[in-house]
Amino acid sequence: MRILLVDDSATMRRIQKTQLAGLGIKDIVEADNGEMALIELSKNMPVDVILLDWNMPVMDGLVFLKKIRENAAYSGVKVIMCTSESEKAKVIEALKAGANNYIVKPFTPEALKEKLGI
Repeated sequence: MRILLVDDSATMRRIQKTQLAGLGIKDIVEADNGEMALIELSKNMPVDVILLDWNMPVMDGLVFLKKIRENAAYSGVKVIMCTSESEKAKVIEALKAGANNYIVKPFTPEALKEKLGI
């Protein structure tokens, strides 16, 4: 399973990489904003899952999500929003934009495993 990890916080990416490694996932590509994520996604296909932060500089997660959902080449990529945005309206907005799932930071490795469906 190849994961694209998109978060502007290097610390959060490190924590998530550690959690993923604990689940046996080591094929991880990283980006620190949506613009970089678009580049990494195109270079590293096939990507199975994108763990996507919402609040980032340059291009936020919601804009990135909408952009990839407009591109048929990425229609099979599962997107899990991983964010501190926990308001119901935000969750609904992300799901309507094409997120497959939503997890609120901070989260446990068990919660991540459940969202990944492994």
